Amino acid sequence: MAKLIYVTNTSLDGFIEDRNGEFSLYPHNDDVFEATTKLIQGVGTYLYGRRLYEAMSLWETDPSLAAQSAQTAEFAAAWQSADKIVYSSSLNEVATERTQLERSLNVGTIRELKATATKDFMIGGANLAAQACDAGLVDECQFFVWPAILGDGKLALPSRTRVDLKLVREHRFANGTLHLTYRVLNQG
Repeated sequence: MAKLIYVTNTSLDGFIEDRNGEFSLYPHNDDVFEATTKLIQGVGTYLYGRRLYEAMSLWETDPSLAAQSAQTAEFAAAWQSADKIVYSSSLNEVATERTQLERSLNVGTIRELKATATKDFMIGGANLAAQACDAGLVDECQFFVWPAILGDGKLALPSRTRVDLKLVREHRFANGTLHLTYRVLNQG
């Protein structure tokens, strides 16, 4: 059975975007970028909300991103090789290959997909991840915690459900960013 993994960048105080809605907040770091690339190489399907999908789709629709370096080319190839499911009530079409558009998260469908998949799923977008968390679908959370305090903005996981976690892996990067991996113990 495949896992559903929530992965996000977050500030130390738990925000993925600032009060103005900006989520490209952190300076590029080669080591963090390489770790992110390795992480996504093991993913078979991404589940995205509209905003994150639109930002990430540039890795397929803007070839200049992949052309910047061998590192960005590797990331673009990994991102493009996975299937994508985008949940949006406002999008009419998607701009990338291997992408399916859905209007809302269907818990039963995700459970069926997880039961039959051979590669893990990654969910992105705080609101979508919160819905999945509230439904008991998330198996693991991976946070790249950046050494910054935003003070306000959008929470990394605005869930209404208590979720108990167990830290299973941690890595500290030279720039002060932490990569924390938690297994979901129970929800509710």
